[in-house]
Amino acid sequence: MNLIDAITLEVADTAAAERFYTTAFGLDTQLRLRAAQEPTTGFRGYTLSLTVSQPANVDALIEAALAAGATAIKPASKSMWGYGGVVQAPDGAIWKIATSAKKNTGPATREIDGIVLLLGVADISASKKFYVEHGLTVGKSFGRVYVEFESGSSPVKLALYRRKALAKDAGVAPEGTGSHRIAVSGPAAPFTDPDGFRWETSTLAAQS
Repeated sequence: MNLIDAITLEVADTAAAERFYTTAFGLDTQLRLRAAQEPTTGFRGYTLSLTVSQPANVDALIEAALAAGATAIKPASKSMWGYGGVVQAPDGAIWKIATSAKKNTGPATREIDGIVLLLGVADISASKKFYVEHGLTVGKSFGRVYVEFESGSSPVKLALYRRKALAKDAGVAPEGTGSHRIAVSGPAAPFTDPDGFRWETSTLAAQS
């Protein structure tokens, strides 16, 4: 089974981005940063989600992100599926912080239970087939609407959503051009998916 070892965000200022992600979310091994000046406008076609155990943790992480320089896109609120909100990091990446729990069970912490990379794709069925052929195993599939892959021991889970639906969920317009400004690292040989998202061979895999 193909797995995600890490996500690489391409940013204009790596030092500033490192300060933000360390201060706001405490991310280190799961997230890598590198300098890039490729042009990009509007929605980059993906979101990153941090899943947590309770609403208080959602609030704590969003507050930390805003204090570190993020912009609020969707304030945290209750919904049928739980509780969550969306922020945009100073580098432009969109982050959703959410929980399926509707009540707090303890003091607020900034502990993160999981990371989900959601790719906005043009054709769910075609992208699902592509990723299965590249070694990923489907965990959940809801027709032409949503696909989630098994993550195994990976720190990051991959899911596919229709681009317009993903943009709507994030609270932004679906239009966008240029670089995605993101790369996925895994043990497989490098490839690019039908929507232009790049996978690279991880350092760990290259050294093994």
